[in-house]
Amino acid sequence: YYNSLLTSHGITMLFLFGTPIIAAFGNYFVPLLIARRHGRSPRINAIAFWLLPPGALLIWAGFFPLPDVIPAQTAWTMYTPLSAGVGNGNQMNAGVDLMLLGLHLTGVSATMGAINFIATIFTERAEKVTWANLDIFSWTILTQSGLILFAFPLLGSAILMLLLDRNFATSFFVNGGDPILWQHLFWFFGHPEVYILVLPPMGIVSYVLPRFSGRRLFGFKFVVYSTLAIGVLSFGVWAHHMFATGIDPRLSASFMAVSLAIAIPSAVKTFNWITTMWNGNVRLTTPMLYCIGFVSNFIIGGVTGVFLASVPVDLILHDTYYVVGHFHYVVMGAIAFAGFAGIYYWFPIYTGRMYQKTLGKAHFWLSMVGTNVTFFAMVLLGYGGMPRRYATYLPEFATLHQIATLGALILLVGQIIFVWNFVQSWLEGPVVEDGDPWNLKEEGLYTAEWEWYDRKIKTAIADGGEEEETLTDGGVPENDDDDQSK
Repeated sequence: YYNSLLTSHGITMLFLFGTPIIAAFGNYFVPLLIARRHGRSPRINAIAFWLLPPGALLIWAGFFPLPDVIPAQTAWTMYTPLSAGVGNGNQMNAGVDLMLLGLHLTGVSATMGAINFIATIFTERAEKVTWANLDIFSWTILTQSGLILFAFPLLGSAILMLLLDRNFATSFFVNGGDPILWQHLFWFFGHPEVYILVLPPMGIVSYVLPRFSGRRLFGFKFVVYSTLAIGVLSFGVWAHHMFATGIDPRLSASFMAVSLAIAIPSAVKTFNWITTMWNGNVRLTTPMLYCIGFVSNFIIGGVTGVFLASVPVDLILHDTYYVVGHFHYVVMGAIAFAGFAGIYYWFPIYTGRMYQKTLGKAHFWLSMVGTNVTFFAMVLLGYGGMPRRYATYLPEFATLHQIATLGALILLVGQIIFVWNFVQSWLEGPVVEDGDPWNLKEEGLYTAEWEWYDRKIKTAIADGGEEEETLTDGGVPENDDDDQSK
């Protein structure tokens, strides 16, 4: 089951964890940040969520005791001709087809959510929220949603073509078709997907980090422009995943140039984060520690990725553990760290309580150590020539694999502490009775979501409960503009 677990891990973490958890942050906080209580279309939003459980069941169907259904072993990239069943009869089973259908549902879910975010940010902003003062997190959600609208439909088309090849003997990728066509279609989606995952976490860090640096985000406009630049350039770099396939060297050179260029907007953000902290009044709260950890890990993940943009270097390191280490530095070391920063920073808003700060910092240090031990060992394994997706390895690689395993265990302990802290604090943590638990007013960094939370607390104290809303025929609270603009 090694290849099956390998496949399920990649698809689950990218399509069932990474993208949905970002949507969760966006759904909760974008309306508050633009001075509204709800998104543009709650029904579309609800449908987007409820497509995920059946999608997950279809993706995992191969692990259930169903007749003639075995788990897919195609890896998350599903390269043809393997995923079309050529050369491996085990892949001509319903498990792969069900997985592809599940991916369709997750793609429809992401697309519907993106439509709702775009409509919300364009049409639902309060009058005081202009494009000039729209917060950076909403900018990244807006850019991410645009990427989803262009990227996910193409993935859906490619999956449909693969299903037709598998079940109706068409010849898009096999039987006289072009197996490399799948890679072009998949990576035209796949590389924007990386930025679909990383842009909102960049927005969280750009939003949270200044709050604990005692100053506003340095170069706000340049952070916005770099976000938009990443969104545009992300559609012009897909073939750097295909340098080893024998594509025209002239194409390789052009994709290498764009792949190197897309590092510039990310570098702009990195320097802005560092400059924001420089000579600032830095408070090392748990959210701030995770922001600093994000910046540190993102630098490592980004620099290791720049090497892969070079054709001659990529030909050596392609499909080795170096790529695995690089990608996980970005996914775990950056994206997950930003998610934790957001969870801890906004914890009082969605729970009304404060987490245990000592456990929060313990969670950070275990995660930071575990991430770097695990994935830097993988980078070194790749330099040594260890191929990815192999269940066994040569004896000379054993020590680094053992170090990576130790790091993974440290990571596991950290996440157990996080779950305990999260659940226990939600149920029994100290009640937050102030709308400014982070003392942001002193620094002049108090923001809209905390204003909303402060009004919520005062309403509960004055009336003994939540304020009742009188709804208009459209389902929108009366005087919503007046309430939210105070």
